[in-house]
Amino acid sequence: MNILMLSSTFPYPPSRGGTEIRTFNLLKYLHQRHHITLVTQRHAGVTDTEIEELRQWVSNLVIFPLPPEPKQGGIEGLFGKAARFAESVIKATPPNVLYRYSPEIQSWVDEFVKAGKCDVITCEHSVNEIYVRPEFRKSVKTVVDIHSSVYGWIRDHLEMGASPNALRDRLYLMLLLERYEKRYSGKFDRIVVTTADDKQQFLKLRPDAPIPVIPNGVDLEIFPYRTSDPGGHKLIFVGAMDATHNIDAARFFALDVLPELQKNYPDTTFSIVGARPTAEVLALGECTGVIVTGKVASMADYLHASTVCVVPLRAGYGIKNKTLEAMAAGVPVVASDRGLEGLAVDTRDVPLRALRANRIEEYVSAIARLFEDTKLREELSKNGRSLVETEYTWERAGQLYEQVLLK
Repeated sequence: MNILMLSSTFPYPPSRGGTEIRTFNLLKYLHQRHHITLVTQRHAGVTDTEIEELRQWVSNLVIFPLPPEPKQGGIEGLFGKAARFAESVIKATPPNVLYRYSPEIQSWVDEFVKAGKCDVITCEHSVNEIYVRPEFRKSVKTVVDIHSSVYGWIRDHLEMGASPNALRDRLYLMLLLERYEKRYSGKFDRIVVTTADDKQQFLKLRPDAPIPVIPNGVDLEIFPYRTSDPGGHKLIFVGAMDATHNIDAARFFALDVLPELQKNYPDTTFSIVGARPTAEVLALGECTGVIVTGKVASMADYLHASTVCVVPLRAGYGIKNKTLEAMAAGVPVVASDRGLEGLAVDTRDVPLRALRANRIEEYVSAIARLFEDTKLREELSKNGRSLVETEYTWERAGQLYEQVLLK
């Protein structure tokens, strides 16, 4: 099968963020049996070495430059923002999708489809839908792999007070985002989502559409099971530390939860591990017991050295790689509803795989239980790893994705 895969996000290395991880691992699996042409955009951080390494995993790599960022400051910047917002509302397309749009990519895709060079087009993340014309469905299968609903994501940030620009996001929610998702989802033969919550969101827009749920996976070689329980009172939170939902989670835990824990466990440490920490995150390093590492060579090593992994997300839609990776590494997890989205971990019909907490007192209670109970830590460690091994590998996700493309 000839697959044209569109990803404006350069998907290598698969450690920069969730979009890169999912896109790379799916194309890596599909490349074993299919001819993959990947069209992507290069940003300033992409090296020549990374480009050559990515070529190993596709049949044909086509790279275009990323358009320059829109001007932000001064009167010109303000007029530009207003103009971009007006254009977004008129076209029912978010500004970040419009500014990344490349007419050169559009021409290339149009010619590729016209020449009959692909059997299926996949858009890896909804931002790539812009290159798929409605009439493509007459000649080629079209699939959009929605990593998370933009409408759900923004709504969730607003509800939890985690939006960096609440006025802007309220306007987007009211005037734009639901129209956008309804418009673009109508162009595709298949809509793929990562969680049941996202499926319900899109069934409201496309009640007649087949919407398979294909969750993320974990590379078990990168996240091996730990060899021992380190004990102690060491907490860890992982992720890209320039993402708004991670910043909010780190601040909430460091400022509101950790001090309460330290009343009974004064030696408790909280390591914030992940690339690109913002000034807000770096400032948390001044708090007692808080360690901000920045990017590390091996996330698994830091997880293995931790007593408990906390995922105190209060916003953010979709299944969380950080939760799956901690479970794969055998680290007991205490997480919010958002951190456990899409995962069956604490219902009556499954083994206990993680502890759930949303309020400060719930985090304190759950973490204290794990600090005190070696057997409970062992139970969550084994059950979490078993869950990932059976249901959340990239091999399984790739198989499910392949079935969608072949139908």
